[in-house]
Amino acid sequence: GGNNSKSDLTSKEMSIFTEKTDLEAVIETVKAQPYVDSDNIFLLGASQGGMVSALVAADKVDEIKGLMLCFPAFCIADNAREWFPGGIKDVPETYNLMGMDIGSVYYEDLFNFDPYSVIGKYNKDVLIIHGDADEVVPIAYSEKAANIYPSAELKVLEGAVHGFRGDYAWTAVDYVVDYLENHTN
Repeated sequence: GGNNSKSDLTSKEMSIFTEKTDLEAVIETVKAQPYVDSDNIFLLGASQGGMVSALVAADKVDEIKGLMLCFPAFCIADNAREWFPGGIKDVPETYNLMGMDIGSVYYEDLFNFDPYSVIGKYNKDVLIIHGDADEVVPIAYSEKAANIYPSAELKVLEGAVHGFRGDYAWTAVDYVVDYLENHTN
């Protein structure tokens, strides 16, 4: 679309925290459906979605039965501080992040944010799957998360980059299926 398309406006207003609010609304909508077992709601997030899912799970421990994270982008706040060392005043009005134009609002609340101070509130079993060749989100971020969560298992995919493809994707699916089979009532 053009400059005034809804997707452009939406991406320029989006942040980790608006995504969190959106996911919370989705959970409430899903729980209201008569065919949904509200005792078995799981979150599966990848990259930025992993960060968002982790933040939601930390706020909704009683509602979220399980959490699965694929290459979660716990680096986002560090990236903001590294890329814009002067803080929000250094952030342009729009910025291209991995092919999407986002607005400066994306970074506003990140400079003073530490996801690790929040995510450990989720005290149920967490599955983290991460490739050791990921250059977008270094695996050290997931290693740290696995140590912060009270109960986490980190599955390392040797040679996998950011965004699992081919055999790596099927291996990740197998890990997710095993996790679900072991955690669903």
